[in-house]
Amino acid sequence: MSELIGPHLPFLRRYARALTGNQDSGDRHAAATLEAILVDPTCFDQSIGGKAGLFKVFHSIWSSAGAPVPEASDGLRGRAMAHMAKLTPNTREALLLHTVEGFSLDDVGAIMGLSGDEAQALVDLARKEMQQSVQGRVLIIEDEAIIAMDLEGIVTMMGHEVTGIARTRDAAVKMALEHKPDLILTDIQLADNSSGIDAINQILPDHDAPVIFITAFPERLLTGERPEPAFLIAKPYEPDQVISAVSQAMFFASTETLKA
Repeated sequence: MSELIGPHLPFLRRYARALTGNQDSGDRHAAATLEAILVDPTCFDQSIGGKAGLFKVFHSIWSSAGAPVPEASDGLRGRAMAHMAKLTPNTREALLLHTVEGFSLDDVGAIMGLSGDEAQALVDLARKEMQQSVQGRVLIIEDEAIIAMDLEGIVTMMGHEVTGIARTRDAAVKMALEHKPDLILTDIQLADNSSGIDAINQILPDHDAPVIFITAFPERLLTGERPEPAFLIAKPYEPDQVISAVSQAMFFASTETLKA
């Protein structure tokens, strides 16, 4: 069973963080999933495959916990929960499973206890609800011009404003200070051999914004040995993956500058 589950744990943790917007909370849900399997191995459905079986156990726990409840605080997470509480139940989950984690609609249905058609309906509804929910300012940190233009087109099509495209760490930090973004999309390796991670580490102490890493080497950020991004997309990406991640991440952006 460890051979079936082990390779998929980093992706379960990524998915859990994307749902919660927080590494600690996401990891607690992932740990609870492993504990449930250890206590009762029969809950792990090997017939649908190791990854789908693992995610199915996660969803049984996630669903039993109920929908996210807005917190009393007016902080970042409290505002995010307030936005998410307005969505149709299970839509975010279906969209992430299909677009970011790459499950087929039938697999999404198996994980969530639905038919393939019901999963498709949830994905379609998620796209509609989330793209209409919030719009904000996005900073793109990417040194490859074609990819940067593609990301700009996707983000603009979704109704967001791109505040700038930076090719280096220093340029990214400067742009973030001049036009504070609600969301940052960043690569890791930049034009002058500087790091997107270093850029984010310089930006975030002065401006708390959700970050989506887009990289050809996602496993480098999924080690479990240090703080990890809540939102991570592997190159080459599909537009739906970017749309889904941006839609999810925007819920964790400051609502003070967003249009609800």
